[in-house]
Amino acid sequence: MMRVYEKLANSIILQVVKDYRKILKNLKKHPNKEGILSKKQEIEKFFRSDWFSILTNIEPEYFIIKLQNESFKNN
Repeated sequence: MMRVYEKLANSIILQVVKDYRKILKNLKKHPNKEGILSKKQEIEKFFRSDWFSILTNIEPEYFIIKLQNESFKNN
């Protein structure tokens, strides 16, 4: 059975993934918009953070590339 903290960790990661997907989608429409680029960098910084590594065992670079490739395929 999943523990409460594991559910919380999964919820946090799922929300960040949703946010990242939305940002990548917006970047397709507005590739040079500074606000969107900074949000993208902020989420990528989170993926590479110690906090992310506490929440999950997912390799951050693999995760980022996977989400970017997913976004690219959904043109």
